[in-house]
Amino acid sequence: MEKMPFQLELNKATTMIAQPTTATTTTASTNWKTALPVLTGSNFTLRELQLQDAASLLAMLSTEEVTRFISPPPKTLEGFERFIEWAQRERKAGNYICFAVVPRGCTTAVGIFQIKSLENGFANAEWGFALGSSFWGTGIFAEAARLVVDFAVDVLGTHRVEARASVANGRGNGALRKLGAVQEGVLRRSFLRHGAYHDQVLWAIVADDWRLQRMAPASALAH
Repeated sequence: MEKMPFQLELNKATTMIAQPTTATTTTASTNWKTALPVLTGSNFTLRELQLQDAASLLAMLSTEEVTRFISPPPKTLEGFERFIEWAQRERKAGNYICFAVVPRGCTTAVGIFQIKSLENGFANAEWGFALGSSFWGTGIFAEAARLVVDFAVDVLGTHRVEARASVANGRGNGALRKLGAVQEGVLRRSFLRHGAYHDQVLWAIVADDWRLQRMAPASALAH
C-alpha cells in the first residue's frame, strides 16, 4: 500500500506529454476496460477517477498524516490531473484500476483504492489505498476494502491479492489483519522513504479464503 504509483508514473506521463457486504455493485458485468462500474456502499460510492477529483485529492492526500507511509503524492493540481489521466490510460490498457472514494453528500473523491496487475491479466495483483484522515474511523475503509476485494476476485478473476505495509504503520497493518489478510513475511529494507529504507510486512488474500470468509457468520468475523 505504500508504493502508490504517484511519482514514478507521473514522471512517465510528463515525458509522454468479514461478512458478506450488504453493499451492491451496479453494472458489475460491464467491460471495465471501457469504464469502471460504480460500487455502492452504505454511505459512499466507489467510481472511476475523474479530472474534477484532482483538487479534493490534493487536499486530502497531501497531509502529513496520510503521506507518512506512502509514496509522496503530487504537490500540485496539475500533478494529480496527470495521475488521473495516467490511471485512465492504464485501465484501458488492462494493467491498473483505481477507484475514487466518494462519501455520501460529496461529489469529489476523498481517497483512492488501486489494484495493479502483477502479471498478464489480474490473476496475481497488488492493491493499495489512501484515504483522507478526516474519514478515518468512519467505517468507510473497511466496507470499501471488501468491495474492492470482491471486485478483484469476482470480476477480475484475481487469485491472489498482495499488499505491503511498513512495519511501523500500525493502523495499516491492523486494518489489513482485520480484513482477513494473512501476514506472510517481512520484506527487509524494501521501501525507500525520505532517503531511508524501511521494512514492510507482506500481506495476502487468496480467492478461496476470501470466498470462505464471505460465507462465515457475522459472529465469527467479529473475533
